[in-house]
Amino acid sequence: MEKLRERWGIDSNFQIFIILLVFAINGSLSVYLADPITELIGISKETTAAYIFWPVRILVVFIVYQITLVIVGTLFGQKKFFWNMEKKMLSRMGFGKFFK
Repeated sequence: MEKLRERWGIDSNFQIFIILLVFAINGSLSVYLADPITELIGISKETTAAYIFWPVRILVVFIVYQITLVIVGTLFGQKKFFWNMEKKMLSRMGFGKFFK
């Protein structure tokens, strides 16, 4: 636990618990929200070929995850931690110019 606290720059084990809880909730939430979004754009598992459906679904889950991570983190009082994590993650993917 000490290594994790030092790496993430947090103060307590309770904060680690909250952060891990946010990751768990957000992962489930993003998969849950991907269903209506893929239906909204007209893609369903039954009517769309698998080689189209799954890449689109994974992309939708990824985008929803990025957005909801900061929202859920804020609801649990960890906005600063998750906003910094989001900026680091997106800058590693080449979107760093948007955060300068």
